[in-house]
Amino acid sequence: MTSKPIKIAATVVVALAAGAGIYTYTRPAATATPGAPASGSPAAAPRSAVDTAAVAVQFRDLLGNFRKIIVLLADEQSLPEGARDEARKVGQALFHENQERIAKLDAALDQLTAPTNPGRFEALDSLLTYIESDPGLYDADRLAFRELLQSMLADVAKDSSLPAIKLHKRISEDLDALGEIERNYEKEIRQIFGNLGQRAIELKRERWDDYVAQLKKLYSREQILKENGIVVPYAVPPAGSVPEAKPVPKKDEAEIFGLGLPKKTIVLTFDDGPHRRYTEEISAILKQYGVPAVFFNVGRNLGSLDAEGHAKLNAGAEVSRKLMQEGYAVGNHSFSHAQLSKQTGDKLKGEILGTDTLLKAISPERAALFRFPYGARNSEGMAALADAQLKSVMWNIDSLDWADPVPSSITNRVLASVDKAGRGIILFHDIHERTVKALPAVLDKLIAEGYQFAGWDGTSFQVAKSTAPAPEKVPVTTGYANSWAVVIGIDDYAKWPKLQYAVRDAQGIRETLIEKFAFAPERVVTLKNGEATRNNILAAFHDKLAHGGVQKNDRIFVFFAGHGATRKLSSGRDLGYIVPVDSDPAQFATDAIPMTEIQNIAESLTAKHAFFVMDACYSGLGLTRGAGSSSFLRDNAKRIGRQMLTAGGGDQLVADGGPNGHSVFTWTLLQGLAGKGDLNGDGLITATELAAYVAPAVSSVSNQTPAFGSLPGSEGGDFVFELPGETEFLSPNTTQLSTEAIALNSKLDAKPAAASVTVKDLQGGEQKIVTPGAVPTSTRQLAQRANDRGLQLYKEKQYAAAEAQFTEALKLRPDFALAANNLGFVFYKQEKYREAARWFENTVRMDPSRAIAYLNLGDAYAKAGDAAKARAAYKTYLELAPTASTAPAVRQKMEKL
Repeated sequence: MTSKPIKIAATVVVALAAGAGIYTYTRPAATATPGAPASGSPAAAPRSAVDTAAVAVQFRDLLGNFRKIIVLLADEQSLPEGARDEARKVGQALFHENQERIAKLDAALDQLTAPTNPGRFEALDSLLTYIESDPGLYDADRLAFRELLQSMLADVAKDSSLPAIKLHKRISEDLDALGEIERNYEKEIRQIFGNLGQRAIELKRERWDDYVAQLKKLYSREQILKENGIVVPYAVPPAGSVPEAKPVPKKDEAEIFGLGLPKKTIVLTFDDGPHRRYTEEISAILKQYGVPAVFFNVGRNLGSLDAEGHAKLNAGAEVSRKLMQEGYAVGNHSFSHAQLSKQTGDKLKGEILGTDTLLKAISPERAALFRFPYGARNSEGMAALADAQLKSVMWNIDSLDWADPVPSSITNRVLASVDKAGRGIILFHDIHERTVKALPAVLDKLIAEGYQFAGWDGTSFQVAKSTAPAPEKVPVTTGYANSWAVVIGIDDYAKWPKLQYAVRDAQGIRETLIEKFAFAPERVVTLKNGEATRNNILAAFHDKLAHGGVQKNDRIFVFFAGHGATRKLSSGRDLGYIVPVDSDPAQFATDAIPMTEIQNIAESLTAKHAFFVMDACYSGLGLTRGAGSSSFLRDNAKRIGRQMLTAGGGDQLVADGGPNGHSVFTWTLLQGLAGKGDLNGDGLITATELAAYVAPAVSSVSNQTPAFGSLPGSEGGDFVFELPGETEFLSPNTTQLSTEAIALNSKLDAKPAAASVTVKDLQGGEQKIVTPGAVPTSTRQLAQRANDRGLQLYKEKQYAAAEAQFTEALKLRPDFALAANNLGFVFYKQEKYREAARWFENTVRMDPSRAIAYLNLGDAYAKAGDAAKARAAYKTYLELAPTASTAPAVRQKMEKL
């Protein structure tokens, strides 16, 4: 699938989640939450008469709160601590007001999309048109509607009519566009691409700071706070005034803030659940890491109380029951998430005691803990807790996951706060997908830095004592801020023998870095032929990299394809050189670039990891190898890495006869980066793994013996590539490898990967490389990797092996439409047309708006001799993709049926 990135230059995003609502098991009735929608909102409308205009008003109100939260928190670090706390409290109130609004909109959309509503498609078209093309909306505004679009997509999927299928496709494209907006904020990519197609969201590509500036013209933080009953005092008393003496706070045994925990001790807490999906995903992550946590539940997500005060539990209660059975503490977070500092009397007690009754109905083992919504409490509330024998638990580290949609930003905020505090209670919410994504990275880092995790033992927070070995954790992801590359390819030498494949090798590497591993094109410096002079090569390192904005958390990949040379020094030691285009063989000692210069460059770079890959043969690098570590994937992010992989020694020639105009070395390198270098199946390819794949493979098919090792200045860090999941739906347009490429790959892969391999080091000696062992991971990730391996095997025409991998993916994830289609197409290629049709039918059931699956289905039925079904599938394909390049050919097929 072609990606469609957009130009959005983002600063640190801290407040984009006002539209990320909670979907509980039941849709609660509106409560007296301040600012909740009036009874005339769509959710209160009779089932037979959904007011579309009222729904549109609620959409705009939702956006209003979304924007206000951005204004409140976009630059909160510049605020004094007191003002920042007040801004967060109001932001949380606006967020939960939007949750109430989303619950009502969700109910209204259910009614609107009901098959009995004859005007449903017209109404939905109106709402989608507003989200897609209203002139008053910015790109970032549309993130407010993401959860509603997901709900709308689920409702539309229940309708199998052709208009519903087309609408499903339209909503899917809008969600893809929103995902792209989010990804580009996270990566801070500043590039212009095309729009997202007909009728989908057309991106304006405004800069984030421009967006915030426009919002500040509409709202001011002071006015928003004032409208919510807050006036922030002066940070510094006015001139001439005498500041009041601040009372010394007394330790309150009735509350726990986390400041009294031992050093390097953390308590994980999750509020606002249970959520029908994310709570269980979070508990699975916690179980995998073997760490405790406390979940604070909102009562209405668990059930209700009848007139006599008896509990009536709903499906959410089963989620909490499972948490308790697994040993997690489950506490009380009020019944309706009201601001309890403004409540008194029976209403205040009901918020506390009602949820306590529900929790006790689930299990008497519920934790006697309470967390005030927004942290807002009064003396009456504290007294009510004491009467109920509940203890108040606050927090000192706020993840802001309720306001920040970017997982990496949440991770960085939490880690920075923990580093500053050294201990404490972290506030998360188990109602957001972004929290699920951020949690493993947080745990990886904290565990690597020696933090321990405390759980509730009934009286206090304690670190559990265990003699069992710690479970192996999911490895850290790359963790790089930016990715840089210098790619050099020289064929057209003036005074050295000309080469044939070096430029094509360089171009292939550049395309792989950009298209597969998301290197920004402007950060990939490419020098080909006449551009690759000595001065230009050194300038690329010194000006573009060393002084061009590279930061300490960045990575740098360097690829050189061209001539290499070796000179014996008077000491008898060999010194290797890379040869620029303007070098003279008679003077290469002065006009080529010695490895000592490359070493100096490597040591001067500020990046975390640098990896030099030289498709040239020479010897005499005189380098040292850094020490290895069996746990490098965990603390790799903390260690400097400077590594090099070369094509061969000084007495060897580069084998240029690889497929598709590549050298054998570079072709093998590209195959490794395509996924074959992921030797332990964890989704990451380290430089060590890549060398362990490339070196023996190249040696098995050529006279080259690639060498690998660490450069001076390396501290054992390992350069990491993170493999993206493949998204290609196999079809007749899928390109397979040439006969030549398949033949070479079969030789490269003839010897199965071993746990350890012996390769040359950079000094000409031998070394043993041990790759990391397999790590536990989610079934979803395992399914994706099985699909990706199947795709590689299909392109090599290994149909039986590909079929086995796609089957494995579906065993792991039964609703995986991509794997279902791909399995069907493997059957199709083997002329098993009935079997293929069954899997294409499965695909369209899983993903009814996937046009290519209908084309595949039509082809399978046509080959199987079922003209009627083939015609129906082709017709649906043309309805979904009337302007596709294959549409004329499909119409011709229909005419022949």
